Amino acid sequence: MSLEFVNPAALAKPSGFAHAAIGSGLMVFLAGQTALDTSGAVVGEDVVAQFEQALTNLLIALEAAGGRPEHLACLTIYIVDMDDYRANARAIGAVWKRLVGDSYPAMAGIGVSRLWDADAMVEIQGYAVLPD
Repeated sequence: MSLEFVNPAALAKPSGFAHAAIGSGLMVFLAGQTALDTSGAVVGEDVVAQFEQALTNLLIALEAAGGRPEHLACLTIYIVDMDDYRANARAIGAVWKRLVGDSYPAMAGIGVSRLWDADAMVEIQGYAVLPD
């Protein structure tokens, strides 16, 4: 498996994401995860807690497919309240570093009016590239 993140000098320096990912290996597509616990209830009183649960859920799915956090190639984060998310960016970044580490895949943050689970504040989906 190889996974290389590319950040061209002709683009603004990325913060908390990579501009592109080049990978070769086994692809794993990860369904969108919100802050659901094992009973199916949304947990977490704020966007940071919900981000942590959603990311944990995504990493559990990735691990079940044979992957690890460093195999993440691309993520999309759907965000109900972008202002709240941005105001908590440092705390969200700390959660990321604790669960994933210092590397960032290609990412997009998309503002949405609501998610499938009405109480969910964030949903994370993406794909990973695993060793052959």
